[in-house]
Amino acid sequence: MQLPAAVVTGTALIEVVRISALPTEEGAPYPGRPVAHWSGDEATDALALIGTLPGSEQHRCGFAPGWGVRAYDDSLGPVLMEAAFCFSCHEVRMHGPAVPPALAKQFFDADAPQAAALLARFRGAGVTDRRD
Repeated sequence: MQLPAAVVTGTALIEVVRISALPTEEGAPYPGRPVAHWSGDEATDALALIGTLPGSEQHRCGFAPGWGVRAYDDSLGPVLMEAAFCFSCHEVRMHGPAVPPALAKQFFDADAPQAAALLARFRGAGVTDRRD
């Protein structure tokens, strides 16, 4: 999966979100509760893992993401990028000022070891709800 260069180099904090619904407007944040905040090596490692997700074909499920991340720079101002992951249809949707249109919608192999590792990190963020 390809991440925007500005996100890879400029992220200081990642907020992990347990998504509860789809946004009501294009570009609006995905509703849900933050379950973890990753910074330093933990944020760098998470972005590296996301960047290694292998591509895949689209699977039909209607896009029902269960997990998302929001990336912030040092100022902790507006989000650089928000990414919502659907492990059923193998789709990730990204938006934010650092996301070029060509990267906004991508497909990843949800059965790959990297995807399993990412899902385990999300689940390990202290959430007992298992809707993926």
